[in-house]
Amino acid sequence: MSGRRDELTDVAADAAIDTACRVLRLPTIRDRHGEVAAAAARQQAGYKGFLTELLSMECDDRETRRKARLVREAAFPRPKRIEDFDFTANPDVPAALIATLARSQWVAAGQPLCLIGDSGTGKSHLLIGLGTAAAEHGYRVRYVTAAALVNELVEASDDRTLSKVISRYGRIDLLCLDELGYIELDRRGAELLFQVFTEREEKNSIAVASNAAFSEWTSAFTDPRLCAAIVDRLTYDAHIIQTGAGSYRLRTTAARRQAGTT
Repeated sequence: MSGRRDELTDVAADAAIDTACRVLRLPTIRDRHGEVAAAAARQQAGYKGFLTELLSMECDDRETRRKARLVREAAFPRPKRIEDFDFTANPDVPAALIATLARSQWVAAGQPLCLIGDSGTGKSHLLIGLGTAAAEHGYRVRYVTAAALVNELVEASDDRTLSKVISRYGRIDLLCLDELGYIELDRRGAELLFQVFTEREEKNSIAVASNAAFSEWTSAFTDPRLCAAIVDRLTYDAHIIQTGAGSYRLRTTAARRQAGTT
């Protein structure tokens, strides 16, 4: 009968642990306490060792979930990591500097980052990769194209919620703004975008990717004074990386096709 009582006690204990873990939101302990307890029994580990192992697993999994949540909330259009960037295909990109930036101290310092180069030179990959690294370091990150952000700001202005939207973008640790300079912005759109830059100035980081040199931004920002002010905001104390003029993406595709025909 004692074995039956022990079995019932184990069942009751498992039920109590399951309930408590759900209340306390400890999913790893709920799922893995049984296997850890069995391993502790085999190794004749003490209670403190057993508890330490369980809590360490919970903390590790919670950190993993937090990183995944921050990356998900950044709303990147596709997964890209710095580790996957092919520096040999585009030697114009400074690998050592990118590795340093991937540590995200520039985000902590509130510094801007500008990625300038032709289409196909890896700007978006670097932007998303560095944004992903920042999110995994615990920073709040948001990815958006310049056109989408301007449209959102215009709609917010029409709905009289502009200050709320600008304040929300101002609180993000790193704003990743892609495709800046791809389309021409009227004065209203440029002024709204400038308000976001001003809200973040010297407080939180902004990273932009553009296919146009700064001297060519007047094509996108038709007001020369406003254009100069925007360039000033984005380049002060900034990391500026030129990704080159030749599309390595096209070169890679051409090389693969050539290899397939030989």
